[in-house]
Formats: sequence, structure tokens, C-alpha cells
Amino acid sequence: MSIDLKNYVRTIPDYPKPGILFRDITTLIEHPDGFRESVERMASEHRGLGITHVAGIEARGFIFGAAVAISLGVGFVPIRKSGKLPGETIGQNYALEYGVDTIEMHADVIGSVHRVLLVDDLIATGGTAIAALSLLRRTGAACDHASFVIDLPDLGGAEKMRAQGVNVHRLIEFEGH
Repeated sequence: MSIDLKNYVRTIPDYPKPGILFRDITTLIEHPDGFRESVERMASEHRGLGITHVAGIEARGFIFGAAVAISLGVGFVPIRKSGKLPGETIGQNYALEYGVDTIEMHADVIGSVHRVLLVDDLIATGGTAIAALSLLRRTGAACDHASFVIDLPDLGGAEKMRAQGVNVHRLIEFEGH
């Protein structure tokens, strides 16, 4: 019998600001069966696609991305906030509600011979995911698959990714924001 993963995601109202329903995955990863099931569902969806690396977006994307990479038997690429990685990096700016931020990855990790699965815990407006997609594609790597634990479809991020030619997989969907 399959686990209903939605039951393991805690909703915290008015966090980080009034009117927001924060979907907290820590309660999912604290449950060994829920965490294992999440990782296996994400990995099994992408077996046989020739994936060579999984890229995870800081910070919760590291949790799921690294585990999916192990399950698929491929390398893991961390996509971090600016200034957090040693060595030569390449970066991608993206818009925030009030300003701009930058994500980075090591410059010498992937290239045109690689096929990358992008992983994060949640997709909302899609700003960070699209920036990560642009960053990965700038290396020449193929990145046409992404997997998220949670999709908030009302915010449109998954649709924006699909418009970029990405097959978007999600485990759970929540209405609202």
C-alpha cells in the first residue's frame, strides 16, 4: 500500500508573513517511510532517461536531490546562493519580490555531454527553478526534467517550467499559496 505523502506535510499559517500557508517538508523527512517513499517516487519517475547528474537547489533541494542522485546512481550538483561555493563558479541572477538574487554552481562540473535532473522541495512562482534551469543549460547540459516534492499550481511555476520545455514531475499538489 502506498503512503499518502500529503499527510506528512505540515501547514503553518501566516509564515513567513500573514496570509501565507507555509508547506513544511521537515515533518515528511523526519518520517523514515515518508522520506524513503518520496525519494523512491522521484527517482523511479526518472530511471532509464539517461540522467547523469541531479542538481539540487539550496537548501531543501539538497536533501531530496542528493538522495535521488544516490538512488539513480549518478552525481549530485549543488546549486547554491552566491558566495557559498569554493573555486570557480558561474552564476545566474533572478528576480525577487523586492530585488535580485544570484545562484551559482561550480563552473567545471557539467557540460554538453551531461543530462541533468533538477530537484527541489517545492515549486511556487518558479523564479529560482527557472534561474537554475538557465544556469544548467548555459553549461550546454541537457536539462528537460525537473522533480519537486510539492507544487503550488495556483502560483504558476510549474507551467513556466513547462513553457521552457521541461517535463515537470511533482509528488504532492496544494491549492493556494
